[in-house]
Amino acid sequence: MPGENLSRDEARARAELLSVDGYEVFLDLRSATAESEEARPRTFRSVTTIRFRRTGEGDGTFADLVAPSVNAVTLNGRALDPAEVFDGSRIALSGLRDENVLVVDAQCAYSRTGEGMHRFVDPEDGEVYLYTQYEPADARRVFADFEQPDLKAPFRFEVAAPEDWTVWSNAAVESREGGTWRFAETKPISTYITAVVAGPYHSESDLYTRDLGDGRTLEIPLGAMCRKGLAKHFDADDVFLVTKQGLDFFHDNFDYPYPFGKYDQAFVPEYNLGAMENPGCVTFREEFVFRGRVTQASFERRANVILHEMAHMWFGDLVTMRWWDDLWLKESFADFMGSLSLVEATRFRNGWVTFANNRKAWAYRADQLPSTHPVTADIHDLEDAKLNFDGITYAKGASVLKQLVAYAGPEAFMEGARRYFKRHAYGNTRLDDLLAVLEETSGRDMRAWSRSWLETSGVNTLTPQLTCDAGDRITELAVVQDGGAGPGAAAPSAPRPHRVAVGLYRHEGAELVRYARAEVDVTGTRTVVAELAGRERPAMVLVNDDDLTYCKVRFDEGSLDTLRSHLGSVVDPLARAVCWSALWNLTRDALMPARDFAGLVLDFAGRESDIGVLQTVLAWARTALVHYAAPEWRPEGGRRLSEGALRELRLAEPGSQHQLTWARFFASVAAGDADLRLLQGLLDGTAQIDGLEVDQELRWAFLEPLASHGVAGEPAIGAELARDDTASGRRHQVRCLAARPSAAVKDQAWAQVVKSDALSNALVEATISGFTQASQRELLAPYAEKYFAVIERVWAERSIQIGMDVVRGLFPALQDDAATLRATDAWLGSHPDAPGALRRLVLESRDDLARALRAQSCDAAAG
Repeated sequence: MPGENLSRDEARARAELLSVDGYEVFLDLRSATAESEEARPRTFRSVTTIRFRRTGEGDGTFADLVAPSVNAVTLNGRALDPAEVFDGSRIALSGLRDENVLVVDAQCAYSRTGEGMHRFVDPEDGEVYLYTQYEPADARRVFADFEQPDLKAPFRFEVAAPEDWTVWSNAAVESREGGTWRFAETKPISTYITAVVAGPYHSESDLYTRDLGDGRTLEIPLGAMCRKGLAKHFDADDVFLVTKQGLDFFHDNFDYPYPFGKYDQAFVPEYNLGAMENPGCVTFREEFVFRGRVTQASFERRANVILHEMAHMWFGDLVTMRWWDDLWLKESFADFMGSLSLVEATRFRNGWVTFANNRKAWAYRADQLPSTHPVTADIHDLEDAKLNFDGITYAKGASVLKQLVAYAGPEAFMEGARRYFKRHAYGNTRLDDLLAVLEETSGRDMRAWSRSWLETSGVNTLTPQLTCDAGDRITELAVVQDGGAGPGAAAPSAPRPHRVAVGLYRHEGAELVRYARAEVDVTGTRTVVAELAGRERPAMVLVNDDDLTYCKVRFDEGSLDTLRSHLGSVVDPLARAVCWSALWNLTRDALMPARDFAGLVLDFAGRESDIGVLQTVLAWARTALVHYAAPEWRPEGGRRLSEGALRELRLAEPGSQHQLTWARFFASVAAGDADLRLLQGLLDGTAQIDGLEVDQELRWAFLEPLASHGVAGEPAIGAELARDDTASGRRHQVRCLAARPSAAVKDQAWAQVVKSDALSNALVEATISGFTQASQRELLAPYAEKYFAVIERVWAERSIQIGMDVVRGLFPALQDDAATLRATDAWLGSHPDAPGALRRLVLESRDDLARALRAQSCDAAAG
């Protein structure tokens, strides 16, 4: 990655010097299907014409381009020598005029890492598929540009492709002659959200119409695409249903018609992200096209992502942050609006339950790392930006906005959004621009709120203090606020203002129900909830009932005792989700032994009605076993979890989504001989569980533990691939092969990821996943030392995405002892000048390891 970084100061200086009037980009993608010499990178021709004006002082700047070679560069009709002006990532420009025309003719490389123009060959039929992915700064891998979000411009794309292909871009097709596609000019947009999708994709279409109330009718052509091999699984009707529901919701609330013409959604292979909000041409990971049976949680997740990306059409595309410091301006809003529209406009009415239980867990983890940062961050350069697509920017930001809605009022919030769009359409903004409109509409002091919530890092802890009289009536209920930071974690420098609901719960028959609730502004270290004085003693006090604020919730001893016995009796699913989340935070903070959390899961997860909560809780249980349980208790804990999983699997309603969830969890914790025999029997048909359909995806889920425990070898894995010789099947095969318990296998997997760049991004991910098996700690021990010896070289030589995958995925987290902690500290101490983004990744992994060791000590003490 040397030479490819761009600093905030450089971007600011360039934005002060010039403005861009427009781009014309020609891409010749016919080489995608041509024969290629394997020793050379496969390339395509890219010709870019940029028209720009000098608006500041100075006559020199640079354009961005990452390409193997440049054929020609012309500035204002003057030919520049590529050998003199192009250094591999930048084109030096001098002698600027007031009005300028830059033409760059280059050979750009197809990508196998999901960055730039990604090329994928479908193993099922040999077809080639292309798509682009740029955020934050990879458009320069496809065409020459000024790669920063505040230099917006209209774009015209022309693409030459094989004649049997279809090509899509941000704007509608203007004309087609043979294999050459010309697209209409876009509205002014940033470089990172331009897009091209090309190949023999299967496509379906629909139309959204809306009466705008002024005699006009808005028509938005809808498209949905996937690979031909996935067409039989593609439920485009449901994608269109959610899309139309979302368009209705955002038009009802934003009072700004969708501004980008058509709305295509492409589900593409080997995608690094969940999705990307390219206006008019949204891209999604193709795993959202479900090849096998999935639970409603998967459909809800897909709907949420569809709506998240749609919210970006306004927050992010129409109005864009000036620099990556204010990335949250788009991501936090999209995360919040995705959940809000999910609940209010679609069939997924429990979306806030999923948000409280799953999405916020991501934020709580990120906000307690040493690398935590305010929601509005200090982003020095592009490497910083890449790492800040994290739980704080997304989920904490969305949680903070949920708190803001409670603080300012829903209508004031929406009216602020409406004014924001109209005032800054097609422009770029910073935090102050948003605060200004919210102050106008709410009458509140938004800057004080921003200082507390957006400009500080860390998570507060809220704990109830309850005193009752001899008659079991509440004399005082107070909420105590503190930083809540464990060792090494950041805490807010001062208490924050929280608008919270405090709920009182009591037993009514077999149920635990809320009988009183009060909303209160928690502003200091201790706040008395006067409204609840005099009420009967509760069995449980739940601070942050209804999940209005962003905080870690603690319990008084009486409430915790109630949950240990009656967690499954909490009737309200959102309250139950908040309780599960609080108990998990206690476990992560080494305040509850991992074996106790596992016991709660065994006692109460079988009664969990919300399938998304169940899936999250079971994932937590496995994490507790692998990372937080004392090593001497792990075998016993694994046995208990596998026995409990099998019990619930047999008890679940035949054919239900709960049965499917317990089947997958059973496979993830299966270890004993009897467990493995059952999995083998379910695969070969000698065993059966009533109602459980073992489809192809479930077959792979059962095969991986068999491979990792040495029951299934290469022949069995090869036979499974023969049943499913598809792109998905190849990924599963690679994962299972790397999972086998053999030193030679591990050496090969390590070499494929660390010493070679032959694997695509998806296969790198699959290999790492198979390599790191929790049951193989001893086998993996030698790689701890190797890891620290290679990560700096890997970071320097590989793309940032692959570098992140390797540094995170191969960190020796399973060597969870003081020696690994010392080795990590030694690397950090001896590499003070390593790239900041690399140090951050290692520091975060170090913090996870230290947290695991604290949790293991807590668990051991309980034994």
